[in-house]
Formats: sequence, structure tokens, C-alpha cells
Amino acid sequence: MKLACVALAAFAQTAFGAAIRLDDSDGTPGLEPDDWTIVGQQAAKNHITFGDGSQGNFKIQLYLKDGLDPESKRRQRAERRRKMKNFAEKPLSNNTAILTNVKDYYYYGYIGVGNPPQKFSVVFDTGSSNIWVPGEACASDACTEHRRFDHAASTTFQTGAQKIQIQYGTGFIAGDIGADTVQVAGSLVLHNQSFAMTSLEDKTFEMPRSQFDGLFGLGFTGGAEGHVRSPVDTMLQQNILGEPLFGIKLFRGSQRGNGEITFGSYDHAYAKSLEWIDVYGDIFWATTMEGIFYGDEPQNYLYGADKVSAASGALSAEEKARASRKALLDTGSSLIYGDPFSLAAMSTRIGANPLSGELPCSALASLKPFHFVLGGKRFSMAPEEYVFHDPATGICEVQWMPVSEYLWIMGIPFLQSHYSVYDIKDRRIGLARMKQ
Repeated sequence: MKLACVALAAFAQTAFGAAIRLDDSDGTPGLEPDDWTIVGQQAAKNHITFGDGSQGNFKIQLYLKDGLDPESKRRQRAERRRKMKNFAEKPLSNNTAILTNVKDYYYYGYIGVGNPPQKFSVVFDTGSSNIWVPGEACASDACTEHRRFDHAASTTFQTGAQKIQIQYGTGFIAGDIGADTVQVAGSLVLHNQSFAMTSLEDKTFEMPRSQFDGLFGLGFTGGAEGHVRSPVDTMLQQNILGEPLFGIKLFRGSQRGNGEITFGSYDHAYAKSLEWIDVYGDIFWATTMEGIFYGDEPQNYLYGADKVSAASGALSAEEKARASRKALLDTGSSLIYGDPFSLAAMSTRIGANPLSGELPCSALASLKPFHFVLGGKRFSMAPEEYVFHDPATGICEVQWMPVSEYLWIMGIPFLQSHYSVYDIKDRRIGLARMKQ
């Protein structure tokens, strides 16, 4: 995630990578961080503004339920939190845990750190490789608003001599590295797992923007900061997985509204439909990207792909892979990110404004799928999957944003469309269309 992927900090910016302001200029009383998730019928005067002004801002309106006084809203919030907490913290069978969907921006689940385990909500992120949680001594607002790890309360904690600093797209954390028992999905236990206890977190991780406490990186050790072993490589080393892989489902908010992560197995209902592609490198879950096509049209919208194709006769398979564009499958990125040339052409083709990404909602019915060629295989997104339709505002906009010319990030919109399986041992990714 580009809040979390260090290697991509210079290239990508997600919903976390822009400034966010909560405006309640009408003085509505009783507003708290989770009020913006309440959708009702009343026209809202409140809104959240994203952006720092350098690349333009956009607003998301806040809708409050009609006729509720502040005390009633507080009671509803408490009840909603209680139900969601009980639901999300209860692991399913077969080392499967629920992921809570926050408005399709990010998903978080729960882990336990220490003995006895201290619970933390974390983003399970295929775009990074470190675990970190707020430390007990951290006085940043982002820490005091969340759970903090008390190392003195754990009988298995081991102090480390290293300090760590991680600079994300616009976020920053610093802290100390320690090691302890980490419990995932209820019964999966990682012993002596290195993680960071933050002593400083910037505003990026404050509420209401970040409803999670910390981060659980699912990338490889090669992508970890601080020379520590990543948790997935620890799982492999300690032989605690039934199969050396994990599977992820991310449901859209309009459907089941949550997600699932399964360690050591996957949903075998998808076994026959999984398409396997090789991972490029030993850092994150990245692969090669050869093309983008619209409908049945022959034009390749991936900028620079023609140069690789033209020289392919003189290139070995390894040289061709090295010269091609790369795509990271990233459960921590809220959009699809790619080079501005390809995305502008794609937006223009479907009648969307290349700058704002907006298009008439009436055009949705006539749009065709986009096909992304990853690892030499084609994966499709339907119009309703690559265009976000906000019924509250009546606005339709594409779910992509320009960043690096060379690196693509296939974030949540793409992964909501595809069930994904990550083979840690054989370094490959399996993708299949999500079943409705």
C-alpha cells in the first residue's frame, strides 16, 4: 500500500497520501470519526475534503441519519462498534479471519501481539513487508487514538537494539524493533516475530482517516525495512502453514461489505478457475504487465508496450521480463495506479475527463470491459468495477489515478474483482474472477 510500501513511496499516492480535512461548518453536534460512514437521506452540509491543493481537491459528502439527536447518535455508534468488533474479531475456521471494509478505501483485520496477546487492528498489506503497531511510549495523536503495545505486559517479548524509520508516500513512522509472539486468524502463531513499536507517527495515521492501529506486511523479506524477516517468510520457516500460501477475498461495500484472508489454504471452489502467474523479484507480490485492452479492440493502451514487443525477437524471456512494465498486486491501495499516458488514453476512450476522471453515469450501460495482461495472461474488469458510481452525489468516476511511468499498482478495485492466492514458496500468484 502506498501508505505502507516503502519501495513505492516516490511513485504512488493513495487515499492516505493526500491531506484530509473534516469539515462541519454547520456546527452539527455529536460528530465523531465514524459518523461519515452513516448514509441517510438528508442533504449533508458536512463533507470530507481530500487533497493538499497541489493537485486539486475533491470532497466526499457526509450524510447523517434524519431526526437523530446527538445522544441517539452516540448510542447507535456504540452499538454499531460493539457488533462490528465482535464480528470482526471472531476468526472463521481453517485459519481464516474476517476483514472489515472501510468504504472500499482499505480493509483491516485483527492480530494478537505478545503473551498474553494484546489485540490490534491492522491492514493486511501485500505491498509491504513489516509489522508495526503503536508503542506504549508513543505520544503522537495517531498513537494515543489507537491501541498501544505494552511490552512490559508480555512474558515473551524480546528487546531489539535496532531503531526503524519508514517514510511512506506522505506518511511517516519511527520506532524500535522488538520480537514477540504474533497470533493471526485465531490459531496461527508466529514465534519470535520481529515487529516495530512506533514512537512517532504523523497525522496520516490519525483518526478518522486511519481506523486501524497498525500494519501487517504480507510481502517478502527483501522488502522489509530494518533487516527483519517478513511474517510470511516466518510462516514458511516455522512450517506452520498447511500449504505455503494464503488467499484473499475483498468484497465490495455494496455486496457483503467485508473480506477474508485465509492462511495455509484457499477456497478450493476457485481451484479450476485460478490462473497462475509468476512473481517478478523477491520484494513484493509484483509481476510483469504486457498490455491493456478495451473490449475486443486491438489497440494496446499500455504505454511503452509496443517497444518491448518490437524488440521481443531479439530478447530472451528474462530480458523481456526485465524490460516490461511491472504491476504490484496491492491489498493496501485504494485505487489502481499507473502511468499518466496509459490512463489518459483509457479515460478518453470511455468518455471520462482525463484530469478529473468523471464521466456521465448514463454512459455506463454502453461501456465495455478493460482487460489487463499480467504475467502473460488476461484479467478483466467490467465497467461497474472500474467506474465508481456514488448514488448519493450522482457522480461517476474511474477508479484509477496516475503515478509512476513504470510501475503499476493493481489495488482494491482490481482485487475486488478477482480472488487472489499468494504462493509463498513457489513465488506465484493465482487469480480468478470473484464469484457473485
